[in-house]
Amino acid sequence: MKNSSKIFTAVAALLSGSQAAAQSIDTQINNAVQPLTDALASFIFYSVPLAGADVPLIVMWLIFGAIFFTVYLGFINIRGFKHAINIVRGKFHDQEHDGEISHFQALTAAVSGTVGIGNIAGVAITVSLGGPGAIFWLIVAGLVGMTTKFVECTLGVKYRQTNADGSVSGGPMYYLRDGLARRGWPSFGKFLGTFYAVSIVIGCLGIGNMFQSNQAFKQMLEVSGGEQSILQGYGWAVGTVMAGVVALIIIGGIKSIGRVTSKLVPFMVALYIAGCLVVLALNFAALPAAGVSIIAGAFSMEGVAGGAVGIMILGFQRAAFSNEAGIGSAPIAHSAVQTNDPLTEGFVALLEPFIDTVVICTLTGLVLVTTFPTDVLMDGGVSGIELTSAAFNENIAGSSIPLSFVALMFAFSTMLAWAYYGTKGWTYIFGEGRSKEMIFALIFCAFIIVGASVQLSAILDFADALIFVMAIPNLLGLFIMAPEIRQDLKIYWAKRLGRLAVDSGAIQASERDA
Repeated sequence: MKNSSKIFTAVAALLSGSQAAAQSIDTQINNAVQPLTDALASFIFYSVPLAGADVPLIVMWLIFGAIFFTVYLGFINIRGFKHAINIVRGKFHDQEHDGEISHFQALTAAVSGTVGIGNIAGVAITVSLGGPGAIFWLIVAGLVGMTTKFVECTLGVKYRQTNADGSVSGGPMYYLRDGLARRGWPSFGKFLGTFYAVSIVIGCLGIGNMFQSNQAFKQMLEVSGGEQSILQGYGWAVGTVMAGVVALIIIGGIKSIGRVTSKLVPFMVALYIAGCLVVLALNFAALPAAGVSIIAGAFSMEGVAGGAVGIMILGFQRAAFSNEAGIGSAPIAHSAVQTNDPLTEGFVALLEPFIDTVVICTLTGLVLVTTFPTDVLMDGGVSGIELTSAAFNENIAGSSIPLSFVALMFAFSTMLAWAYYGTKGWTYIFGEGRSKEMIFALIFCAFIIVGASVQLSAILDFADALIFVMAIPNLLGLFIMAPEIRQDLKIYWAKRLGRLAVDSGAIQASERDA
């Protein structure tokens, strides 16, 4: 018995020492990352005073772009919604068209990059800062963001390139370079394309994996005992496991990612929506009051710095973080679609912000608002994924466990998509080739481990800053090329309505004239 007691004591001491060492590693990583994120965030989110609120110029850039494209293209986000659904259903699919994946696979691959932990944690953070009113502006941002996504994904397919091995590469790097060269600005286009490629290589390491792995690990801690969890201090170990699973899939490229996301995304989205609807059904009596608080809060002059303007900015910023409209990431996935008509994929793409922001983020917000009063949401001392988890547990005992499963799927799917985005930025800079793709895959997976090891404050600031910087060159190119999109859209509708016999050659001719 004495020997057994000594052995037990020695093992316990060993485990305690290992856990302390692990926590030390986590702390060291966090301390190393935080100064960089502080400096980067202060630069990217440079703000100007407006109506009592500090408004980040980059957010205003995205808002202006979304509203401009929506009006300029005649509210195509509304007019083209039914047509988009028909395309996703395969009504116009042609197996002989160029590309690697179907419209549905392209949509799920891109949605997997937007439907992530931000839909669970990000909305909770926004509501805890801006109150229920932020949800209203989040919805508005999602609706107008649909048109931005339409424009950038159309251009992604239009200017894509087919590589020697039959694979496809596309995205802002290519339409900025080639689209502006067509207009007589080759040097400027090349500069913007390279700037974007460098930005997305760095940016994908923030929103695309570190934020995701960080919040997934925090949720695992929450359901396994919180501060007393045996996982406490072992973020690096959990991150290593996640990195290994991601690596097994991304080495197969977009076809492998498309096969996985076409099955995973519909399942995880349906599962999360079902959970939200159950909570809302239980809180049915609170829905009218929740609706009133969302509308009233959106125009409230109290409760957050800057009043209504401050709340609006919070909603728009979180929507852009969630659906990435204007960021230019989704066109990289959509460029691989099988189609000879770029506009078809533009229609498919406009569904992304609707699914991600108007549906999923709104449901998360409603779960929070119908569960907790506003003072608890904003001053309860809890935010992020812990707040959403608490809301589900308040209504359905033990629901934090299935929510953890959903969070892991969200994080996993997002990492798959962003690994592909970063890879295409990497190969744009260093050239196509399997060996170069593998080098980036190793870098990407290493940062998954880093993300699981640091704290929310460092991750959120880092991810926010890196994703928004990509909007600068992307939106600039979209504004310049907007006239050709409007011309293409006019021809496309005429062709679909049978009033004009036009083939892809005629469309290409119109593009040269635009």
